[in-house]
Amino acid sequence: MPTDRPAPLTESFYRERVAATRAAVRDAGLDGLLCLDMHDVIYLSGFFHSPSERPVGLFVPADGEPTLFVPLLEREHAQESWVPQVETYEEFPGETHPVPWMVGRCGAARLGVDALDWRIAASLRASGVDVRPCDAVERLRWIKTAEELALVRAAARFADRCLEHVLAQAGAIAGNGGSEIDILRSALAATEADMERILGDAFAGTTTRVVGTVHSGPRAALPHGRTSLRVPQRGDVLIAGIGVAIGGYHAESGATFVFGDPNPDQRRCLLAADACDRAASLACRPGARGDEVNERGLAQLRSAGLGDAIRHRIGHGMGVQGHESPWLAPGGATPIAAGMVFSNEPGIYRPGTDGYRTINSMIVTEDDPEIPSRFQAEHPPLERILAI
Repeated sequence: MPTDRPAPLTESFYRERVAATRAAVRDAGLDGLLCLDMHDVIYLSGFFHSPSERPVGLFVPADGEPTLFVPLLEREHAQESWVPQVETYEEFPGETHPVPWMVGRCGAARLGVDALDWRIAASLRASGVDVRPCDAVERLRWIKTAEELALVRAAARFADRCLEHVLAQAGAIAGNGGSEIDILRSALAATEADMERILGDAFAGTTTRVVGTVHSGPRAALPHGRTSLRVPQRGDVLIAGIGVAIGGYHAESGATFVFGDPNPDQRRCLLAADACDRAASLACRPGARGDEVNERGLAQLRSAGLGDAIRHRIGHGMGVQGHESPWLAPGGATPIAAGMVFSNEPGIYRPGTDGYRTINSMIVTEDDPEIPSRFQAEHPPLERILAI
């Protein structure tokens, strides 16, 4: 169980990220960058807010302090952030749309934008405004700093805690007639209590939470199925996938369990998923490409005769989003580098029969990746037994 208390990100972290963005803006020949993607704004400012149709923007000039643009109802909230300049617009959609208003307030002749509705982009260009796509912040987000990695590690430990509760309690819950929902609620509640006890209010106002899914029997063949009122039975498999965010940074842990001793077919699938996980982990080194890691991992499932049961890629990046680039997937051409964070999630799905998925979080190092998700290492695949 996690016992140490991670530290929230500080103003110095955000200022360093803004400085790196400013350098990228100058290298791109721009006068400034307007971030409209919510997660880019959070990454650079630490301004966590309730997203709605009202846009929020952060302008980073090539020189000078950033400006946070928010709707009027967020003014006091935004003024609590470290960003020294906050400007507000009255309402959405407004007589002037908030985004063109932000662009005008930036006053940049050559303005980069990270995300822009094509209709607004066309309108701006028609009026002579030079707006250009710029993914500088997305690229900066790929490589995590030591402060960010500390939050990822803490999130992974709490995700593991949730799986430990499933292992300890799911058999008894199902044996007493409890459903998938009952198992999930129990595990989440225990983990939330741990997080509250250990973290206190240190991360109040940030994205700090635990979420998950539990699927059993034939429903385990649904990669994104909803947790249901189904009561697991002896002989069923059960997939538990857990995601945790601390201070806005995400990690995942997941495992497949069996109610009772696994039969030979279940053993084959559990061991194939484990081999897939290990192969992808060994391949996830600096210089490799995401599509290569994907292929190295999934080749283990194909060699086990389970190629037809593959329904998704081996993994995805994680950080201020649970799913973000780069991708360990077909078409994932980004070279892997130390400091990147990925999920590693082999999946076997046999509709009408069952499914198997494991999830480890991986931190890329100069050598083998660091695996902050420890549940699978501490509980080998054939020992994840739930006794009813």
